[in-house]
Amino acid sequence: MKVTVVGAGAVGASCAEYIAMKNFASEVVLLDIKEGYAEGKAMDLMQTASLNGFDTKITGSTSDYSKTANSDICVITSGIPRKPGMTREELIGINAGIVKSVSASLVEHSPNTILIVVSNPMDTMTYLVHKTTDLPKHRIIGMGGALDSARFKYRLAEALEAPISDVDGMVIGGHSDKGMVPLTSHATRNSIKVSEFLSEERLEQVAADTKVGGATLTKLLGTSAWYAPGAAVSGLVQAIACDQKKIYPCSTLLDGEYGLSDLCIGVPVILGRNGIEKIVDVPLSDAEKAHMAESAEGVQKTNGLLEF
Repeated sequence: MKVTVVGAGAVGASCAEYIAMKNFASEVVLLDIKEGYAEGKAMDLMQTASLNGFDTKITGSTSDYSKTANSDICVITSGIPRKPGMTREELIGINAGIVKSVSASLVEHSPNTILIVVSNPMDTMTYLVHKTTDLPKHRIIGMGGALDSARFKYRLAEALEAPISDVDGMVIGGHSDKGMVPLTSHATRNSIKVSEFLSEERLEQVAADTKVGGATLTKLLGTSAWYAPGAAVSGLVQAIACDQKKIYPCSTLLDGEYGLSDLCIGVPVILGRNGIEKIVDVPLSDAEKAHMAESAEGVQKTNGLLEF
C-alpha cells in the first residue's frame, strides 16, 4: 500500500505522521515544491519510527512526481492556508491552479489511484478535479465532513459533559462556515438522542460553534489547524486502504442524490478499497433539508468562479 501526500506543510506532515503511526501502509511519499522541505519532514518523521513503533517507510521529494508512481491513494493538501479573517472561498484563485496541476501530475504517474482532496475551498476543488481528470467519480473524494463531524462531536461532548467516546454525530453539506449542516436530529449519546439531554437552544449553540470551528482555530493560531485535519485525512485513507466499509461524510459528485446534481458536497458515504462504494441516504428534517439546499447554492456559487 503506497500513499502519496502532496504538500508537506502542517496538514500534510500531520497526515503522513498519523498514517505511518497506524502502520497499515508500506510507504508514504511526501512531496512539496519547496526545495528540501519534504525530504526534511520525511527524515524527521522516520527518526520517530523506532520511538513510535512503526515500519512504514516515509520518503520526501521536491516536485518529482515520478517518486509518486503507482500510488494507491493520493492526498492533495497543497495550496495556501487560511489566515485570520479569510474565508475558504477566498483561496479559490490561487488554489485552483495548484490543484489542477497537482491532480494531473498524480494521475499521470498513478492512473489507478484514488484522490483525496483537502485543499480549500474543498468542495469546489473536488469538483475541479472531477472536471479536469478522467478518473471515475468514486475515486475522487473531498475531505471536509470527517473533520467537521469530529469538531461537532467535540462540541457535543463539551455541552453534555460526557466522554467523547459516548458521543456520535455527523456534519453534511458544504465545508464552509455557512454551508455546514450539523445533523443534531441524528446526534446521540450512547444511542440516546442528545435532545434528551440538551435544550434546543444549547443544541443550536453547539451547531453554531461547530460551523466556525475552523475559523475559531485560525484566529487563535494565526493559520489553519493541522492536527485534526491530518487525523481526519488519515481516517479516510485507512478506511480505503484496509477496505473497512466505514461511513464518513465526504464531498462527492452528486447525480440526483439528496435532490442535487452536478456539484460536490458532503454526504454520508461508505468507504472501501474502491473508494466511495455507496452514497448513504439519510432522512433529513425539514430544517436540515432547507439548510442543505442553502449550502448547495453556496457551493454552486463558488463553483461558478472556476476557470477550467
